Amino acid sequence: RYIVEQLDARGLPMELALVPVVESGYRPFAYSNGHAAGLWQFVPATARHFGLRRDWWYDGRRDFIAATDAALDYFEYLHEFFDGDWLLALAAYNAGEGRVRRAVRRNRERGEPTDFWHLDLPTQTETYVPRILAIRDIIAAPGAHQVRLPAIPDEPAVRVVKPDGQIDLALAADLAG
Repeated sequence: RYIVEQLDARGLPMELALVPVVESGYRPFAYSNGHAAGLWQFVPATARHFGLRRDWWYDGRRDFIAATDAALDYFEYLHEFFDGDWLLALAAYNAGEGRVRRAVRRNRERGEPTDFWHLDLPTQTETYVPRILAIRDIIAAPGAHQVRLPAIPDEPAVRVVKPDGQIDLALAADLAG
């Protein structure tokens, strides 16, 4: 719910809520071989650039709220960087803005189209954007794709609790049920 509320508040496409499905399966503790971590799979340098603190005790990439805010900041930046093209912004989120910018430049120099579908990008990125679009289409019309989606209650799944001091995690987990 938090992600959807933030997307709505910022006027961003709701499809961006599907990015964590592809990135991490919505698992905040997901970790990749490329050292990306969290729901949104931030690599350390990008996390640092977007204000996610990391130290011995805390990794902001795994903080649902902080990482979501940083990811949406990143998407706003990429959307502006690529002149309002959301498919290029999604590709850049996966492959990096420099790699996508170079692919656009190469196509422009050759007189070829510079939209996502015509760029020469890594295979992972070439499948990344279509996966998000496919998930969007399935969620929009599950019956048309012979898919039955479970009902998800429209209620917060997380709540921020600020303890007065340090607390043992086992005790916190027990208190939270």
